Amino acid sequence: MKVEETNLEGCFVITPSVFEDSRGFFYESFNHKKFNEFTGADVHFVQDNVSKSTKGVLRGLHFQIDEHAQAKLVKVLSGKVLDVAVDLRPNSKTFGKHFSIILDAYKHQHLFIPRGFAHGFHVLEDNTIFSYKCDNYYCKPAERGVFYNDEQLKIDWKIQENIILSSKDKELPTLKKFLLEI
Repeated sequence: MKVEETNLEGCFVITPSVFEDSRGFFYESFNHKKFNEFTGADVHFVQDNVSKSTKGVLRGLHFQIDEHAQAKLVKVLSGKVLDVAVDLRPNSKTFGKHFSIILDAYKHQHLFIPRGFAHGFHVLEDNTIFSYKCDNYYCKPAERGVFYNDEQLKIDWKIQENIILSSKDKELPTLKKFLLEI
């Protein structure tokens, strides 16, 4: 397993050791002891989620607030996405900065996103299956988001076609507007 910290403190790219032969491949998808040792995070995941999306879907940027905040360990089981994490921790030196990475079913990489971050992804292949572990349970009243195309964030989503947004994601505030509400 290879663990690399991104430009955002506490946010890591994890590349598992993959063992391939004529039958296929095997890799350890998650090991709590190794994860905590390599990242320095003391995270206990309590919920796993899976979504399936078609090419062009953009989900995000989502997060939960207060005691309902969630750290996430995300990966792609089938297909490919551009995955994005945005640091929303007010006292962080990288507040408002983002990290993006192509996650796919071929490299088997994971992205660890700590609490206090917004998260989203743009689906780059049809029938993409996205999986993520959360260290806190979903709580609808604590759900928040920031508009994916906020000019302040300057995220290059690699959009080459019309994107597909949920009605909820179309209505998300800019970061500036969100900060005024809290």
